[in-house]
Amino acid sequence: MKIRTVIADDEELARRGLRALSQRYDVLQLVCECCNGRETVDAIHRYRPDLVFLDVQMPGKTGFDVIAAIAHAERPHVVFVTAYDNFALRAFEVHALDYLLKPVNEERFDAAVARVREAMSRAPADTIAQRGQQVAADPQTASSSMAPAADRLPIKANGRIIPIRLADIDWIEADRDYVSIHVGGKVWLMRETIAAIELRLALSGFVRIHRSALVNAERVKELRPRDKGEYTVVLNDGTELKLTRNYRASVERLVGANP
Repeated sequence: MKIRTVIADDEELARRGLRALSQRYDVLQLVCECCNGRETVDAIHRYRPDLVFLDVQMPGKTGFDVIAAIAHAERPHVVFVTAYDNFALRAFEVHALDYLLKPVNEERFDAAVARVREAMSRAPADTIAQRGQQVAADPQTASSSMAPAADRLPIKANGRIIPIRLADIDWIEADRDYVSIHVGGKVWLMRETIAAIELRLALSGFVRIHRSALVNAERVKELRPRDKGEYTVVLNDGTELKLTRNYRASVERLVGANP
C-alpha cells in the first residue's frame, strides 16, 4: 500500500531534507511539495494525500490554519515539522500523529513513518475527524488507539528493550534530542524530544510545566506559589520542579480547578 505524501515547508532546504528522508521508503509516494499554507490547502484538495509533513509556521497560513481549512472528511494524517517545541500540545489537540523538530534526523523520521504506517494499517479509513470524535466519545479508548503501546514506554538500554509503565514515571526532563525518564530512583535515557514525548503522552496524564519538563499529574503532591505567576511543583518523592509562567495554563490540569 502506497502512502500518498505531501511535504509542506516554506524553507527549500527543509523540503529537500524531508524529500531525501522520504525517498528511502518505497511506501511513501511523494505527490506534491508546497512552500506556503495556501498551496498546501490546494494540494490537499487536489491530491487527497494520506499524509502531510506540515511545517507549523509558513507564509499566508500556519500549519494549524491549513488543518482548519480542510473539511474533516478530507483531512490526511499529519506529522508536524517545526523549529520550535512549544506547539506540541496544540498539535495533539488537532490529532497530529507526530511532531518533528528541525533539523529532522533519520531516527526520528523513521519513528514518525512507523507511527503513520501503524495508524493506517489499524484503520485505513481513519481520518483526523474520526479520531477527534473518538476522543470526545471515549478518551480512554482514544489513548490506546492514537499511540502505540499506550500504557508502556519502550526504553532501549544495553542492547535490551525495557517496557516502562507510564503510571510508574514521575517526571520527564529534556536533554537536547533525548529525554531523561525519572522512575523512582532510576533514570532512563530515551532518544526523543520533549515536544514529541509531550504529544505522545498527552492523553496519559502528563503535563508540560517547563520548556524542559513534563510531570505525571498523579505524582504531584502540591503546588507552591512563587513570584511572577510561577509555582514550585512538589512530587510525592519530594522532588521540586519549577512551573514557569509560560505554562500557567498547566496549573488547572494539575489541580483540577482554576486556583
